[in-house]
Amino acid sequence: MDGKLVIVAGPSGSGKTTIVRHLLGVYPRLAFSISACSRQKRMGEMDGEDYYFLSVEQFKEKIEKGEFLEWEEVYPGSYYGTLRSEVERLWQADRDVIFDIDVKGAMNLKKHYPENSLSIFIQPPSLDALEQRLKNRKTETAEFFEQRIKKATEELSYASQFDTIIQNNDLHVAFAEADKLVGAFL
Repeated sequence: MDGKLVIVAGPSGSGKTTIVRHLLGVYPRLAFSISACSRQKRMGEMDGEDYYFLSVEQFKEKIEKGEFLEWEEVYPGSYYGTLRSEVERLWQADRDVIFDIDVKGAMNLKKHYPENSLSIFIQPPSLDALEQRLKNRKTETAEFFEQRIKKATEELSYASQFDTIIQNNDLHVAFAEADKLVGAFL
């Protein structure tokens, strides 16, 4: 028996991770889908908790074996994806799955599970606000920051393809809207 999927996406810095963490605290039936990635661990990240950290070679091998529901080379040499085994693991534990995912990955998941998924796009107040949030993180080089902004601009064009859009101008309002949408869906 397949469970339900709550797919949360938006540009880096839109607040999607904060909203997903909030929803996990509100709905105990939800379980977080841990994505696989080929990037290096950041300070404080744990393998199998934040991501499944794979080498580029391991990632490509799993692609060839068809082990991903969706995957993308988000930046050159930087792969992210959702392992089929991760979703199946959570469904076998009788949980519904929530994703914090890239926009294109979200579209691919929705194609796999159109009937039992809710896709939510987190819209930042503006591109300027998004740039400021990313600058405040201080986690990227100037070159990578520019890549993120370019990607964010592209990702914003996908918003209308989602089931719903949450405008994240005020986090408490965004939380309340997410609670209402997800509660009705589950």
